[in-house]
Amino acid sequence: MVQRKATAKRGAEPAKGRASANDAAPRDRRRERGEASVQRIIDATIELIAEEGLASVTMQRIAEHVGSSNALVVFHFRSKENLFRAVLRYLSDQYDQLWVTLVRAPGQSPVERLLGAVACAQSFARRHPKWVSVFVAFSSDRKSMQIYNEIGLPSDLAYTAEARELLVEISRSGGYVGVDIDTLSESLNYLVHGAWYWDHLNPTGRDTDVLRKTMLLLLHQAFPRHFDLMG
Repeated sequence: MVQRKATAKRGAEPAKGRASANDAAPRDRRRERGEASVQRIIDATIELIAEEGLASVTMQRIAEHVGSSNALVVFHFRSKENLFRAVLRYLSDQYDQLWVTLVRAPGQSPVERLLGAVACAQSFARRHPKWVSVFVAFSSDRKSMQIYNEIGLPSDLAYTAEARELLVEISRSGGYVGVDIDTLSESLNYLVHGAWYWDHLNPTGRDTDVLRKTMLLLLHQAFPRHFDLMG
């Protein structure tokens, strides 16, 4: 009896393995469909916030914009606050990817990395104006500001700190004396957020080169041997 049971068990294992292999592809497809559905909802939410602001966005409006049921939106995110968190995390991740590409590429000098930071701020706004409008909306509304402070603000502070370290290195290696690094790094940060806010209010001026030129002007005044106004 014991031997027959063991034999039967061994015979059953391959069948179980085959079932798992056959089920893998459907599970992968279901996961892909779920991820695509989540992304469509996030994209629709970004669109609505950029066009109408946060106050008018509801789960039902989002579902209508996506062309799905309200139940599907609730299934994926449970609440509007969770959806807003997902939107802000997505946008923060997209900016971080661009920052990594332009600022942290291997082999770059501190000057090249800082110029990459300048390009990152301008390029992101030009490529994705609606994303910038959503950032502005989150940081301007009292209630959603709590979510922004949790998700967006730490990244902003980290970028500013990273830029500050680059300024310190340029100042040290270049032998510059008397440069107010703290004021300079905060000024660059103010310029980015001010430009994004103004572009949100005045989209017609988005394609100008004012942000880049102003940042280069500040850098040239602090480090004239390392930054020129045409750089």
